[in-house]
Parts: sequence; structure tokens; C-alpha cells
Amino acid sequence: MDRTERIAGEMKRVVSDIIRTELKDPRIPVVTSVTRIKLAKDLKYAKIYVSFFGDEAEKKGAMQALRSSAGLIRYMIGRKMTIRALPELTFAIDESIEYGSYMAERIARVMEESRTGASGEDGAAPAESATRDEDKQNA
Repeated sequence: MDRTERIAGEMKRVVSDIIRTELKDPRIPVVTSVTRIKLAKDLKYAKIYVSFFGDEAEKKGAMQALRSSAGLIRYMIGRKMTIRALPELTFAIDESIEYGSYMAERIARVMEESRTGASGEDGAAPAESATRDEDKQNA
């Protein structure tokens, strides 16, 4: 783990704490998490990936609130961390948690369909049926 990764990890903890306890903007949902921070090697820029629970309008409002609070968050980072240079902060929505949840839902649905036999007449999946038909023709 190099120096920038260690600083990014500590900054992630500090920014999460700031968002949770210091910011009083009602547009920021209670369920807001900092998923990762991408920090430039020279420590001048930090891209903060956040995840929200809510619909698109709530996410848009929360991003506006975070962007408008970037100066305060940067100031608070300076007070809570001993760091040579305070990076310029940019925020981005991290969709990976929602995408993972979506994929887990789809996998569960496919598994349920295969258990209930909804995929084919003999209970086999369509791909398996096609493979068996090809094997019969080749034999």
C-alpha cells in the first residue's frame, strides 16, 4: 500500500464522518456512503465517489448539496488531518452498489425460474436442450 492509498483511506473515513455529522443540508440523505476516493499522486485532486439510497431526483439534489459544500468539506479535512496539501474535491455518484444489487436480483430471479421449471418442457434450460439436440444429431 503506497502513501496515496493510505492518505485516501484516511480521507475516506474523515469525509464520511464530515458528511454524517457536520453537514446539515437536508438534501443529503441519511443513507449516504463514501465508497472510495481516487487521490492524485501529487495530492492536488481528489475524486470522491459517493452512494445514495433514493430516487434520481434525490441523488441529483444530494450531489448539488455536496458540490456546494466542497469548500467546507475541504476546510474540515484540513482541520482533521495533518496533510501537506489539501486536494481540490470533486464528487461523483458511484452506481456500483446499485448495479450489484440489480445483478443479484436478476441472478435470484433466474435461479428461481430454473427451480420452478419455467424454462423448458422437460425442466431443462433452453441452452441444455439445444446442446442435447446437437449431441443426438452428431451421434
